[in-house]
Amino acid sequence: MKKITAILGLLALVAFQSCEGPMGPIGPEGPQGPQGQPGVNVVSEVFEVNVDFTEANKFERVFDFNPRIVESDVVLAFIRWETNGSTPIWRALPQTVFFNEGVLMYNYDFTRNDFRLFLDGPIDYKTLSADWTRGQRFRIVVVPGDFAGSRIDWTDYEAVTKMLSIEEKDFLNAQIKPRD
Repeated sequence: MKKITAILGLLALVAFQSCEGPMGPIGPEGPQGPQGQPGVNVVSEVFEVNVDFTEANKFERVFDFNPRIVESDVVLAFIRWETNGSTPIWRALPQTVFFNEGVLMYNYDFTRNDFRLFLDGPIDYKTLSADWTRGQRFRIVVVPGDFAGSRIDWTDYEAVTKMLSIEEKDFLNAQIKPRD
């Protein structure tokens, strides 16, 4: 008898839980809430730089941030790899090229004060043609720490610029000079 009462009680709970009726009328609008704190406009810094990797500069160039970046910021670097007609194709660093003589990597690192673009890998850089060492164009994106945890492919140039609302003119207007 106890089992039948428990089963009937359970069925009654399920039946009442699943009942729905028509939506009632919408009530009057409530009072305006208090004004929130002013938001922060999160802006990304961007730079476009042309680099000649030479023996004189030890196949690297260092650029100073002025002012230095926030400790939680992340720096991304992209190289113009090729063009499709007049459209540049950007690839995230590091990028690796395999030669018969060895492996070349375009690479970068950064601190709060600067970023460095450099050639890396087990190859004699002096044997590389000017196509690989001269006039290399890079785009640098400083990603504010607020975005660092975002679910995005950080190697996808288009996705990064879209998420951060970066436009072509932002790169062209940014000026930064290499450290001497």
